[in-house]
Amino acid sequence: MRKFFTYSFALTMLAVPVSLSAQVAGLVLNTDQTADTISRHIYGNFSEHLGHCIYGGLWVGENSTIPNNRGIRNDVVDALKRINIPNLRWPGGCFADEYHWMDGIGPRENRPKMVNTHWGGVVEDNSFGTHEFLDLCEQLGAEPYICGNVGSGSVEEMSKWVEYITFDGKSPMAELRRMNGRELPWKVKFWGVGNENWGCGGNMTAEFYADQYRRYATYARNYGSNRLFKIAGGPNSNDYHWMETLMKNIPHDMLNGVSLHYYTIPGTWEKKGSATQFTEAEYFSTIKHTLFMEELITRHSSIMDQYDPKKEVGLFVDEWGTWYDVEPGTNPGFLFQQNTLRDALVAGINLNIYNNHSDRVKGANIAQLVNVLQSIIFTDGDKMVLTPTYYVFEMYKVHQNAALIPLSFKSPIYSWQGDAIPAVSASASKNKAGKIHVTFTNADPHKAVELNIEIRGALPGNLSGTLLTAGELSAHNTFSGPGNVKPVTFSGAKLNRNILTVILPAASVVMLEMN
Repeated sequence: MRKFFTYSFALTMLAVPVSLSAQVAGLVLNTDQTADTISRHIYGNFSEHLGHCIYGGLWVGENSTIPNNRGIRNDVVDALKRINIPNLRWPGGCFADEYHWMDGIGPRENRPKMVNTHWGGVVEDNSFGTHEFLDLCEQLGAEPYICGNVGSGSVEEMSKWVEYITFDGKSPMAELRRMNGRELPWKVKFWGVGNENWGCGGNMTAEFYADQYRRYATYARNYGSNRLFKIAGGPNSNDYHWMETLMKNIPHDMLNGVSLHYYTIPGTWEKKGSATQFTEAEYFSTIKHTLFMEELITRHSSIMDQYDPKKEVGLFVDEWGTWYDVEPGTNPGFLFQQNTLRDALVAGINLNIYNNHSDRVKGANIAQLVNVLQSIIFTDGDKMVLTPTYYVFEMYKVHQNAALIPLSFKSPIYSWQGDAIPAVSASASKNKAGKIHVTFTNADPHKAVELNIEIRGALPGNLSGTLLTAGELSAHNTFSGPGNVKPVTFSGAKLNRNILTVILPAASVVMLEMN
């Protein structure tokens, strides 16, 4: 992670959701025109050796009094399984390009310690390494997404890591794995060849990195039946030159995906703003910055289309989410921030955008999983709390591997001090059982929105829904108040044959199911 493209807006009054007169909009749901599948990997997560994401968040050790399975927290695993977590990216982030994997294998008491120079200058004891991470993924039923070290590592080091993990034969690395207690190789699909190589991953030019990618990817080999899905370290936000250079200079038979990183920052890099104490100007800025993701994906996809018209190379937004100032009194290098209803709206908008671009977007990873940035889970000792963002992932999991349903509508406008943005975001899908799911966000903090939806190609008879909202945009869950922002049954929708009427409350996320 690194500094990202930001704007500045004037600060005014604190926004709270107040339902005034509803805006009205029409929408067409073309259920008979499904085409692209929404990859479940859009709902991926990210775990970096940063703050209390790994240590305390995921890993407590076998001797902890906190219930665990081989050192991994049971409560966190259970919560992640409920949202069908599809993949988990590790060990970074910026940490990946200073991580040397052989420091994290073998008896833990013999593993060398290092200083985490990127995140807080704390000691990293390497007690959570390759075996522990892959054990976590097996417990979750999630695909591992390993990010290899290009910035400070070598081709040999990355090549041996792939061999250590995936080779089922006679070789020094396979024997070393067996010596460390794992007889059979693991299956690993997603492999990142470096991270943010334009910044913390080496401060490279696009042209230099493209050549380095070709070297490293050549020796990241497929062993046995394991097939690596190799993902290049893609652009920072709107660096379209970086994307074009990679697509032009890397042979596509060596390239399966390109990453994209973009963070929603409501203020400036130096003063991002508070996670919980914010004005309506800051709220509007947050939503506007989030909606910039639509432009980013559209323009990067257009470049990819020029070189890859068959869309064989996936776009992976493998770092996204809100980034605010850290909570007062916490280590500034640990990036701990609260998570409010505002963050839930950001999550819903982003996931709708990814769904609607599922022809090109094949994966995404929110930053980060536990206790860092836009976390879906917080932990403190033996306590755990689920954030509003977690509940959005729970509501939206219905889209995983479902067929995208095209939507046609013009959103009502949310205006603020002479500026205006779309108030409503939506996406829809149909699963293999024929159930139709539609997810909405209404970012207007003052007005409800009435949607009159024409359903084409189906005549559903059953309708149910889930709503996430709260009395204030800054509402959030705490260890003493874990239910302050939780989903409830939604009763604001009515179905009359093929006409669906929905009243979206101000500042809300809604999921509807029909069959």
